[in-house]
Amino acid sequence: MRARDPYRPAHGSDAFQVEHYDLDLTYRVAANRLAGTATLRLRALEQLSEISLDLNGFTVENVSVTGARLGRYRHRARKLVIKLADDAAAGSELHVSVRYAGNPRPVPSPWGPLGWEELEDGALVASQPTGASSWFPCNDHPADKATYRTSLTVDSPYFVLAHGELTGRRVRAATTTWVYEERHPTSAYLATVQIGPYEELSLGTSPVPQRAVLPPSLKKLARRQLAHHGKIMRTFTRLFGPYPFAGYALVVTADDLEIPVEAQGVSIFGANHLTDDDGERLVPHELAHQWFGNSVSVSSWQHIWLNEGFACYAEWLWSEAAGDASAADLARNWHARLAVLEQDLVLADPGPENIFDDRVYKRGALTLHALRSVLGDEVFFDLVRDWTARHRYGAVDTDDFRDLVEEHAARAGGEPLASRSAALLTRWLDSAELPAL
Repeated sequence: MRARDPYRPAHGSDAFQVEHYDLDLTYRVAANRLAGTATLRLRALEQLSEISLDLNGFTVENVSVTGARLGRYRHRARKLVIKLADDAAAGSELHVSVRYAGNPRPVPSPWGPLGWEELEDGALVASQPTGASSWFPCNDHPADKATYRTSLTVDSPYFVLAHGELTGRRVRAATTTWVYEERHPTSAYLATVQIGPYEELSLGTSPVPQRAVLPPSLKKLARRQLAHHGKIMRTFTRLFGPYPFAGYALVVTADDLEIPVEAQGVSIFGANHLTDDDGERLVPHELAHQWFGNSVSVSSWQHIWLNEGFACYAEWLWSEAAGDASAADLARNWHARLAVLEQDLVLADPGPENIFDDRVYKRGALTLHALRSVLGDEVFFDLVRDWTARHRYGAVDTDDFRDLVEEHAARAGGEPLASRSAALLTRWLDSAELPAL
């Protein structure tokens, strides 16, 4: 049974699994007004007397339940708690519909506001790790992965992108309804909509369609800055295994953003990321998250190094493949930088306040490079491809990674290599002191 996330125990529920979200929404850009109905198909993982959903700030106008009798509901403290008149048995399928409306706003968090954000002309959704409730009622747990249908009606001049594939677009007088279907299991924080005066720019079709979605004024710059995107995608599919989704889109807002953020099949960048020095490394970083974080998700935010360490190492691997600095050179450089910082972070359990500490990212990448050095390229990349294949569309923790390393090391070099690899991971993952590289 899935456990509550120890780092964010107030978010999500371990009592049920959402199997599908159907979101039928209308958004007025000028008023920042979102209204609609969310219908959740869920399965009880234990006997249920209530269903607790995350929902931030809206007025709940109506709730209905099929598969059980509704008792009453209350919405406060960012929780919509639906009491059942009779308990639902473990294994029961229930459908919960919530009609709601209001002005969406980001969810406060220790890492800043998360989720729905107004732009100068439009809106974006970037919810990692706990911002999904800023726009729909959900089970906001990283390991609760569901399929989605997202229907969003907006004023006709605006372009809408959501996760999944566009399956319908209906124009009526002054509004357009965009319908997207996401058939791959998706964590709530990776669900997204992007709204703006955007156009599309193709970035290639091999091995899957890649595009930028952005204001027309940025197309020329993006065409130049992202000209090599197809090569990055092909490099990563060779190193990491098949791309896990049907396509990939980079959204570039006219607004400057502090950092880019990944969503399912989508990454969100600010205009500044096309021009600043970080843009070149952040493009491969965000693409790598489609394998590490989105397809293979963490069971708890405690294990975020499995997302960020791999994505950071992907930056180094692309640099190496592109003929720039090698991964070994970058590893030595970053090891020297980390060595002069405070040695108080344990990678396998960094603490909730540190999940976005840059040391998690860089030490995670260093851990992978150290492991590669011990295993050799053939065994290491076989391991990585097996990791993305075996856990495709699932949720993992650090012990799952240790187990797979042991399996591959034992197969390649017997007990000596398995023991050496296990000892390496113990040093890098479980000790605060930075090991020698």
